[in-house]
Amino acid sequence: MAKYSIKDLEKLSGIKAHTIRIWEKRYELINPSRTSTNIRYYSDQDLKKLLNVSNLHRNGIKISKIAQMSDQQIVDKVREYAAETTDYESQVENLVISMIELDEDRFERILSKSIIRIGFDETIIRLVYPLFEKVGVLWVTGTVNPAQEHFMSNLIRQKLISAIDSQIFIEKPDEKKFMLFLNETEMHELGLLFYSYLLKKQGHRVIYLGQSVPFSDLKEVNKIQFTEYMLTSFTAAMPNKEMPEYIQKLSSSFPDRIIFVTGLQMQDIEQKDLPNNIIKICSPQELFKILESLDVKKKESDLIIG
Repeated sequence: MAKYSIKDLEKLSGIKAHTIRIWEKRYELINPSRTSTNIRYYSDQDLKKLLNVSNLHRNGIKISKIAQMSDQQIVDKVREYAAETTDYESQVENLVISMIELDEDRFERILSKSIIRIGFDETIIRLVYPLFEKVGVLWVTGTVNPAQEHFMSNLIRQKLISAIDSQIFIEKPDEKKFMLFLNETEMHELGLLFYSYLLKKQGHRVIYLGQSVPFSDLKEVNKIQFTEYMLTSFTAAMPNKEMPEYIQKLSSSFPDRIIFVTGLQMQDIEQKDLPNNIIKICSPQELFKILESLDVKKKESDLIIG
């Protein structure tokens, strides 16, 4: 059974720790257990209930009324709202619960309905990316069951690969070539797959190396295929100094490339602290905005030279 701190619950539910404690004391909505050293912790069941409570509270039901409902009544009410809601945050919470319960039918139903309503790209951006972030918190804190994470990853991976395979490549005069890869210790490739899908959809060429790529292989690939751009992601925690050293090694080994970096471990790193040819991105939209600005600068430079 997973164990969550109150800070974990705050990150995963969006409810402040102070509010969670008030709900505990005043309404006894959840009852934390305690370790032998009297430290409070919460279970999967507590997390699921808090996500469901948050869902109902956001949909306008007073917390005092929710407290009077049985656990089953809360679940039934959430499912009733889920059938008609367009609230992305509620849908993400339902995906998290589906992952915890290994409920494939519910997981697929939420994604399929969203894809029909807003399209594949928007579903990934509005639902799956926030889900990645929440699962990333679970993974980093060591509270996610690997089976649950693999269950979720494989379902989304199937959809991403299917979407990538459906892309028809059409040559563009301004196409760019990207190498996408993860470092030797990184296994979380869903975000990278989505970038691959989007880049191909935009008409760019992608050399996709995937997860756990030895650094020496990056150099060998670049001897065979020169790529103007490289893109990698850091989700799993690395020992102190290893990530900065890896980034610096990337920069110095490929000084004539622009290297985009993203992922959970990059959140607290400032762009000013990165080498000049390393660019931090927080979303696909940011990547394409930067590419557009680089195109503008290149055109301006060509005009000056001309």
